[in-house]
Amino acid sequence: MDGSSPLGDFLQARRARLRPEDVGLRDLGPRRRVAGLRREELAQLAGVSVSYYTRLEQGLSRGASAEVLEAIAGALLLDEHEREHLERLAGASRRVPQVRRPRPEKLADETRDLMRSFDGVPALVLGRRTDVLAWNALGHALLAGHVDPLSPQDPARRPNMSRMVFLDPHCRELYADWRRKVRAVVGNLRIAVGRHPEDRLLAELIGELTMKSPEFVALWGDHRVTPCDAATYELRHPVVGTVTVTQQTLVLARSPGQAVVVCTTPAGSPSEEALALLRQVGTAEQGGPAGRMARPGRSGDPATR
Repeated sequence: MDGSSPLGDFLQARRARLRPEDVGLRDLGPRRRVAGLRREELAQLAGVSVSYYTRLEQGLSRGASAEVLEAIAGALLLDEHEREHLERLAGASRRVPQVRRPRPEKLADETRDLMRSFDGVPALVLGRRTDVLAWNALGHALLAGHVDPLSPQDPARRPNMSRMVFLDPHCRELYADWRRKVRAVVGNLRIAVGRHPEDRLLAELIGELTMKSPEFVALWGDHRVTPCDAATYELRHPVVGTVTVTQQTLVLARSPGQAVVVCTTPAGSPSEEALALLRQVGTAEQGGPAGRMARPGRSGDPATR
């Protein structure tokens, strides 16, 4: 891509996705030299000059009005989430970047109280960079039983769910449809980058995944921004076998950027029974409450720094 800014990259990626017939234009067939719409075609559809749109894509123009952004969004056939992402990127392009030392994310007391209320339901708290800030015993046992259960308490050792899903063999094997899971992860990361363009640690995470995962590179280049609020996945758990869970994301109003992810199963289903068995196994292994069920993992696990 020749875009020199996140906004330019996004516009170019969305333009390349459209075919002329998608927007009522004549397709020139084999004579067409570019994938998707040309810049001049998009500019015409949006009602702006070709030179202005080109500067916007190249990161040379930073003052696009709300009306222009709306016109471009309409021409690109963006959905609601993509329009919001476009507005965030345009807003970020107008600001002068401020280099700040990121502070470790903290868990609010009310969030700890909320986590204690999840009994028999796997749950974890993710920060804005998808770091695991906390998990209950069943959430740990279901999604990352091979990782030290106490690692979220230390900011320097916190597992990162995006890193785990792409780079940890255990997590890759856990999801029966791994590719669908990683598409959702990348979509959420795109939204996070749009909301926090100056977050150095988030940028480092994207850089690490780019260097280590060809699959991430391909998905990241697509610029999809669809959030994953709820999705059902089949898990191949090494202890209790196949478990089908719906992972639902609950936004924490008082902790911007943080969310609780809970894994639910239909009442009376084999998957509910499997989770009950997993909890019993953990309780038996530790000889106490399920809250102490997990075992410490290897210090060199790729999920932690």
